[in-house]
Amino acid sequence: MASMAALFIKTPYDPSHSITKFPNTHLAPTFRVSVSVSVPPGRSKRRLRVSSGLIEPDGGKLVELLVDEPLKDLKKGEALSLPRISLSSIDLQWVHVLSEGWASPLRGFMRESEFLQTLHFNTLRLENGSLVNMSVPIVLAIDDSQKHRIGESTKVALFDSNNNPVAILKDIEIYKHPKEERIARTWGTTASGLPYVEEAIVNAGNWLIGGDLEVLEPIKYHDGLDRFRLSPTELREEFTRRNADAVFAFQLRNPVHNGHALLMTDTRRRLLDMGYKNPILLLHPLGGYTKADDVPLSWRMKQHEKVLEDGVLDPETTVVSIFPSPMHYAGPTEVQWHAKARINAGANFYIVGRDPAGMGHPTEKRDLYDADHGKKVLSMAPGLERLNILPFKVAAYDKTQGKMAFFDPSRPQDFVFISGTKMRALAKNKENPPDGFMCPGGWEVLVEYYDSLVPTINGKVPVAVPA
Repeated sequence: MASMAALFIKTPYDPSHSITKFPNTHLAPTFRVSVSVSVPPGRSKRRLRVSSGLIEPDGGKLVELLVDEPLKDLKKGEALSLPRISLSSIDLQWVHVLSEGWASPLRGFMRESEFLQTLHFNTLRLENGSLVNMSVPIVLAIDDSQKHRIGESTKVALFDSNNNPVAILKDIEIYKHPKEERIARTWGTTASGLPYVEEAIVNAGNWLIGGDLEVLEPIKYHDGLDRFRLSPTELREEFTRRNADAVFAFQLRNPVHNGHALLMTDTRRRLLDMGYKNPILLLHPLGGYTKADDVPLSWRMKQHEKVLEDGVLDPETTVVSIFPSPMHYAGPTEVQWHAKARINAGANFYIVGRDPAGMGHPTEKRDLYDADHGKKVLSMAPGLERLNILPFKVAAYDKTQGKMAFFDPSRPQDFVFISGTKMRALAKNKENPPDGFMCPGGWEVLVEYYDSLVPTINGKVPVAVPA
């Protein structure tokens, strides 16, 4: 079977586009669009209706922030003359997200008004009065010395860790970084040990700088995986090429087991039963920052490739791509961001499972979030009304059938729940899971990954390097 790289046709990225300028706002112009879902009075469950064509992006058009080709040299020269801000790896991932339109209609790092709307309302109000969902702040922090160096300049240049100019941030606004409030409202706790907080906020500067982005070049990582990082525009072109009349997205940051595959194939069956003719799956692993004990992106992509090669998922109806966003592990707040971004990529259905974007409490032995709140919040979230939410059925290993199946509460003794923790323990110890839990090729990749981690002298396996 063809490799995963050949499962879709890459189209050349065309950075040329026209972006209408709106004063004092990041928000692109909006257009009224017809929606394919409705919410009956007093109910959160949405009525689904079969419709043709891809869903419109938030705000009516994708906001792509790459500098036009004829202006690149001029802008690079300008960047060298401006006050500089060095980007962390997570900052660069957010530039990537913004540049391709995943956060449409944002036009750059948030100014204070957008930051406050996001923090307090999980939405942004557009010029026509309508709302789009935006649940996590996309901000850039600077310290006192950087603020002093910027002085009265209205523009700054953003540089990567190799001292290469990445973007210009113009019409800037600098405002205080309320770290404690940001953490409390995003995560619902200020407990120590939250991975993204420790990595990107605790030691960040006391100021935030917002403005309109002009990105000089497409963001590339040169890690052998750039061919999988399709932008929203490229994904929409691929869905159109495949004649998709529905796109259903499945995000994950873990290896794919047969329970996941059952959920995805059953979703396609349900969409066909609803009257769609060619629903396409967007298998969309998260590719930005993840916590240290998650399986790194490169190994996850190898595992996903084996899942397709072994025929667990159909390559003809599956598009595999990398979602460039960093991971917050912020539960019901963050899952709204994950869903909103997939609208911009053309998805009109979103599969959501138990405790999406959640994690264990960092200091107590319990879940940080209620396992059911993610899917409940998605069904009610302002600005996501156009997106059809498809809650998981619970899948487990059925001992009577020797495969993953939907849990039947009438015979609980026949099912085994293999948690991610147990799966990792089996792989680390080179023990095989029950037949039918994961395709053999995919399991071999997982064992190989844990085998690649050299144990310390006390026999413990070190944590993985963040993706």
